[in-house]
Amino acid sequence: MLKNPGTEQSCRIRKETKEIKEIICRSHNKMRPLQTIHKKWYYMINRVLIRLKIIQVVYAYYKNSGKSLKAAEDEVFFSLSKAYDLYKFLLLLIVALTRYASDRIAFNMRKVRPTEEDLNPNLKFVNNRLAAQLEANDDLIKFSEKSKLDWVNYSDFLRRLLDNIVESDIYKEYMASETSSYEEDRELWRKLYKNFVFDNEELDMLLEELSLYWNDDKAIVDTFVLKTIKRFNEEDGMNQQLLPEYKDDEDMEYAHRLFKATIQNAEEYRKMMSDNSKNWDMSRLAFMDVVIMQTALAEVMTFPQIPLNVTLNEYVEIAKYYSTPKSSSFINGLLDTIIKNLKKENKINK
Repeated sequence: MLKNPGTEQSCRIRKETKEIKEIICRSHNKMRPLQTIHKKWYYMINRVLIRLKIIQVVYAYYKNSGKSLKAAEDEVFFSLSKAYDLYKFLLLLIVALTRYASDRIAFNMRKVRPTEEDLNPNLKFVNNRLAAQLEANDDLIKFSEKSKLDWVNYSDFLRRLLDNIVESDIYKEYMASETSSYEEDRELWRKLYKNFVFDNEELDMLLEELSLYWNDDKAIVDTFVLKTIKRFNEEDGMNQQLLPEYKDDEDMEYAHRLFKATIQNAEEYRKMMSDNSKNWDMSRLAFMDVVIMQTALAEVMTFPQIPLNVTLNEYVEIAKYYSTPKSSSFINGLLDTIIKNLKKENKINK
């Protein structure tokens, strides 16, 4: 657990992370359009997330000249693993809130003068079948034991979040309903997560204290949590599978090769930008734009099996939300020109 790190290295990482955030982060609302392209993902770490992580680490690599290439590459995979940890930790938030509600009921029943409601509580929320399924999930149990992360350490946050949930119409309508089904239980948590965990500033601050990586990842990871909730089935019980970390070994190899090509061939890619940017002075470009285009060219030159329109569209989308307002159109135009010239010179054939 990283909490207010005080070592020189941790302070440096925090400084770098803050600098990256100032340049590439946007509000969660602005990130929503980028998230809509995730609809068909059935695994946690995918190529869009890999591209984002590589761009962040490459940016930091150049800002911190003392970091070795190996250390920077390790940072890519460590940051990706932390995103998967966040995915599991946020699923466990559902379990933690359910347990807190159950403990609250038990406490109220032990009052010196309990009310009728205290003695005969509505147990529908604490008996929610999706929450029970998550609590029994073997992958989440193993993660909790290994990571030592526990929401019980943040009881004040749980209390405030649960209070807000209990006061909501979503909760009240669910508790008042005379019907009960697994589908209703699952739909409750889909609505609650979307309305109370998305865009939760207090939660964002808490997660940033736990890990220097998590606050940047949460907006994307939230979409995977919702996808997981939607995919859960009652029949699978405790054996319900979570989204796997990677689709396959090919995606891990993709990350290795893309990162190395981006750094090792930087001079070649920047010369392409300079030669094709006409009257633009490269030194005046936003450095994040340079990093985005450098990574895009690494993908174009290294992965002939990836269609050019896929690469171009992905990096233009990244530029829309992670760089300056005019960056996407400039990057789109310059990359398109470079690609056309590469085709003319027979340097690419796709």
